Amino acid sequence: MTTVEQVYPIQSGIDIDAAALHYRELNRMVRTHVAAGVKHLVLRNVRGQRYIGDGLKGKDVRIDIHGVPGGDLAAFMDGPTINVYGNGQDASGNTMNDGRVIIHGNAGDALGYGMRGGDLFVRGNAGYRVGIHMKAFKSQVPTIIIGGCVGDFFGEYMAGGMLVALGLGRSAGQPLVGDYLASGIHGGEIYLRATAEGLPQLKYLAVQEIAGSELGAITTRLQAFAQEFGLNAEEILDAPFTRLAPISHRPFAAKYAPA
Repeated sequence: MTTVEQVYPIQSGIDIDAAALHYRELNRMVRTHVAAGVKHLVLRNVRGQRYIGDGLKGKDVRIDIHGVPGGDLAAFMDGPTINVYGNGQDASGNTMNDGRVIIHGNAGDALGYGMRGGDLFVRGNAGYRVGIHMKAFKSQVPTIIIGGCVGDFFGEYMAGGMLVALGLGRSAGQPLVGDYLASGIHGGEIYLRATAEGLPQLKYLAVQEIAGSELGAITTRLQAFAQEFGLNAEEILDAPFTRLAPISHRPFAAKYAPA
């Protein structure tokens, strides 16, 4: 049973101590408060509870998480903003439709799986298969920005949207991206804050080196990323970038028998 100490009003919303709460109880409380019109929730002592923010709607809803949320954070979310003051686990932003997730630490695997819209910002590093099956539709262009480095299969089967890896603070010799970069990609764009030299040379990708001043639509997202983490946007943009895009919308056409 939830105690008075676990839920109490704060100036702009509701403060919840999640330390002893099962994930089902925590998520029930979050949904109940949002349905009642609460616009700001602070979740403290989060210890791996899964599915936080899943399916929530409302661009004016904000959730601040102190601790480490579990898998599928913000899955199917449509509008709210979630700040994570810690690390994130796997599949944050799974099939997210709109909104923004801001992770102030590192993050796990499969971020933004099938993501359809909104922004996912990670200050540190991320794991494998980030942006797999991302897609875009009309004005919905999902964006994932990783401040550090990212693991294998970055942008695998990507169909739309924008992926960015900045490599901030990476050590000498540390790879910005892992193996199998953009395997099966057939849409979208990937921006790497690096020159093409030293990046994987893949025949299914069109490679273009550009200056930070030539980033176009991604510039406003990078400025927002810098603002969220207190970084200098000009320093981030004052570096060479490499743009990667698919050369074919049918990457596996040669594997099929002719009709």
